[in-house]
Amino acid sequence: SYRELMLASGGGGLGLFTSIQRLRSVHERLVASDQFAHMSLFAQHVDVLDTGTLVDIFRSEEDACLLGTDAVRDGVDVPGRSLRLIVFDRVPWPRPTLLHRARKAAYEGRYDDMIARLRLKQAFGRLVRQNSDKGVFALLDRATPSRLLTAFPDGVEVLRCGLRDAVAATRIFLEDH
Repeated sequence: SYRELMLASGGGGLGLFTSIQRLRSVHERLVASDQFAHMSLFAQHVDVLDTGTLVDIFRSEEDACLLGTDAVRDGVDVPGRSLRLIVFDRVPWPRPTLLHRARKAAYEGRYDDMIARLRLKQAFGRLVRQNSDKGVFALLDRATPSRLLTAFPDGVEVLRCGLRDAVAATRIFLEDH
């Protein structure tokens, strides 16, 4: 799914993960794919470079792809064509900890939705930094509650579809950009 979406965008893809293990697994499949061999691929937790350097390289190469976790989601500033696709593996729910339980109780159960919405909003905000920016945000989690889709700005078209339709829509939306 990451491969097909990143190929449809022609690069400029940022793959975001809630698990380092899933990031590494997707990285292995992308590296092994002959279809993906023509694109530069960088990955946090795989490449020996620090996150800031990976982001700098990604920003400078218009058709590269970068895989990362929350540090990349929260620390990326890539205006322009170098970032035109964000693919999120799952809804970024908060991890259950003692502090999480206390905050969840204080917010009467709404805390998880608030945090997930904020993380989605942050990630989407990375995609459109300037008026001329254009991009696709794909969330691969079929269990995404509709109530979280309020994280996106007014006017953003939300399309719930299968992978084949998402790949086709990505290609069409980005073909003139």
